[in-house]
Amino acid sequence: MPNITTFLDVNARYFKGPAFIFARNGQTLTFPELKDAVCRIAGGLASLGVRKGDRVCIYLDTSPEYLLSYFAVWRLGAIAVPTNAVYRQEELRYAIDDSGAVAVITDENGAGTVRAIRETCLTLGNVCVVGAAAAGETAWDALMHAAPMTRATDCSFDDLCQIQYTSGTTGRPKGAMLTQGNWISALATEGDVLSLVEGDVYLGIYPMGHVGLSWGIAVLKAGGTFVCMDRFDPKEYLRLAEAHGATVLAAMPPVIHTLIRAKPDTGQMLRTVRCIISGGGPLLPVIWEEFDRRFAIPIVNAYGLSETIVVGSAPAVLPNHYALKRGYLAVGAPVGYGEVKIVAEDDPDRELPPGAIGEVALRGPSVAKGYWGMPGATAQVFRPEGWFLTGDLGYLDEESVLVITDRKKDMIIMSGWKIYPTEVENVIIEHPKIADVAIFARPDEHRGEIPVAAVVMNEGEEIAQEELIAYCRERLAGYKVPREMMVVKHLPRVGGWKLLRRTLREEYARTSSE
Repeated sequence: MPNITTFLDVNARYFKGPAFIFARNGQTLTFPELKDAVCRIAGGLASLGVRKGDRVCIYLDTSPEYLLSYFAVWRLGAIAVPTNAVYRQEELRYAIDDSGAVAVITDENGAGTVRAIRETCLTLGNVCVVGAAAAGETAWDALMHAAPMTRATDCSFDDLCQIQYTSGTTGRPKGAMLTQGNWISALATEGDVLSLVEGDVYLGIYPMGHVGLSWGIAVLKAGGTFVCMDRFDPKEYLRLAEAHGATVLAAMPPVIHTLIRAKPDTGQMLRTVRCIISGGGPLLPVIWEEFDRRFAIPIVNAYGLSETIVVGSAPAVLPNHYALKRGYLAVGAPVGYGEVKIVAEDDPDRELPPGAIGEVALRGPSVAKGYWGMPGATAQVFRPEGWFLTGDLGYLDEESVLVITDRKKDMIIMSGWKIYPTEVENVIIEHPKIADVAIFARPDEHRGEIPVAAVVMNEGEEIAQEELIAYCRERLAGYKVPREMMVVKHLPRVGGWKLLRRTLREEYARTSSE
C-alpha cells in the first residue's frame, strides 16, 4: 500500500547529491541524509505514542525541521496540521483543538505560545521543541537519536495525511482534508508541469505552512535540489539563483513586479532559469508582459487552491505551451488528470457555455476529501460527482483555456497570504471605541491586494490609524493587520445587516503603489 515518503527510500539509493539546502545558513541534506533524518524523527514520534491517524501540529517557521516534520508525520501514517510561526495564541489553539492534535512540534520562539495554551488544549499530550526543551517537553535532538523507522507505515490512497486550514470567510477557518493519494497525484502533476528531471535546482520562497511547498517536494521527488529561502529578499534571491544555477524559480506577483524593476544585469543572474512560477494571487497582465519582454523566461501562471494542492487538479500555463497565456490574461488549461468547468453561481448543476462568466469548478485526484469536522461546509462545495466549487469566478474560451475574472468570496490575497475579513473584523469590533467595522481589499500594484479597515466610531470617540494598527498587531498575525484605515459614518448593508464589501471595494478602488 502506498505511503508518500517511500520516494525518499528510492531516491536515497539512486541520488547522492544535495537534496535540500537551507539558504539562511547553508545547511545541506543529501538524499541519504534526508531519508535518515526522516526515519529517525518518525521513530522518535512513534516512541512518544504517535500512531497512524493521529494529528500532529507543526508550529515552526520555514526551516529544515519543518520539512522533516512533514515527512516524519506522513511516514507514520499520521496527519500533519501545518501552521505558521506568526500565529498568535488563539489562532494556534483553534488549529490544535479543531484538529484534535496529540502533539505539537515547535521551536524556542514558539514554545512560549504553546506553553501558554497547553493546559487548555485537551488532546495535546506531547510538545517537541527544536532547541531547549522545558520539563514535560521533548527536545528535537532526542527525536533525532531515536531508533529509526526504516519502513513507512502502510497507507491507502484515501488515508488522510494533512489538514490544511484555509478560507475562513465565516470567521472559522476550514481544514481541507488532504490524502496520501492527493499528494502523490499532485507531485506527479507538478513534475509534469515543470518538466522536472534529476539535476534541476529549484529556488523556493513559499512558506512551508502553505501547500505551495508542494513545488519543492515535487523537485525532490524528481531527484533535483530544493534551495529554500525562509524570507524573501530581492538581492539574496538573485544571488542564490546565480550561485546555485537555479533552473526553476518560485515567485508570486509581487516578486515578479520586483524583478522587472531590478538593475539591468539581472538577466545575467537568471541565465540558468528555464521557467518561473507565479501563484498565490492574480498576476496583472501589464506586469506579466513586461517581465516576458525583458527576461524571455516563461511564467508558469498557476491557478489552484489548498483544496487542490495548487495545480494537483487545476489549470496552469505550461512553458512549452506558452500561447495559453492568451494575451497575458489566462491561467491556462487543466494539467495532469484535472478537469475544469464553469457553472452558474446560483445553480452549480448548470454548466455554462464558453465565454460565459460563472463559478470555477475543478475535479481530479488531488481534490481534498472535504473539510474536517464540517459536513455542512463540505456539502456546499464538494459535489457528489467529485467537482469542487472554488468560489472564484471566470470563463473558459472556445479552447477551454481559463481566465479568472473575480472572486466570489471576499477573501483577500496579499503577496500570497490569505486574509479572511471576518476574522479580522471579529478582533477590531472588540475595540471599545469602534461601533462597526468592515475589512475589504484594495488593489495594490506590488502586493496584489492589501487589507483596508472601514470603521464606524462610537459617538464622541476618535481613533488614529496607528492606534488601530498597534491594537491589531497584538492580536493578529502580522500579515492580517490592515494596512490602511478610514473612518466612515456607516457601512453599506442590505436590509441593515448583510455587509456589502464589494461596494466598499468599488468606492475605494484606487490602486495603491506603496
